[in-house]
Amino acid sequence: QVQLVESGGGLVQAGGSLIVSCAASGRTFGTYAMGWFRQAPGKEREFVASINWSGSRTNYADSVKGRFTISRDNAKNTVYLQMGSLKPEDTAVYYCVVGGSYYLIRTIDYDYWGQGTQVTVSS
Repeated sequence: QVQLVESGGGLVQAGGSLIVSCAASGRTFGTYAMGWFRQAPGKEREFVASINWSGSRTNYADSVKGRFTISRDNAKNTVYLQMGSLKPEDTAVYYCVVGGSYYLIRTIDYDYWGQGTQVTVSS
């Protein structure tokens, strides 16, 4: 059974940094894209970032470009999201995903989802 377990969420002040990670188990994800979505209260779930199987290509939402960095370690089946210059509007539950192609940004494009980790940015 596939499991994605996020960790590293928490409370941070605006302008601060945070790293969330996601460990995958149940199969080898070395040939799959991995990524992150987020959902703020009262809003739809939205794409944040994704990375291809080798880590050589990434894709970011415009709202986080230049502030967030996605990376992965295939030996550990783990994907990371380094978040910097955080803003209150980044407050959301962050979900780890696994799918077929890094350039896809719809929720239906990703097959496996984690339970999410809360990130709260205070002003």
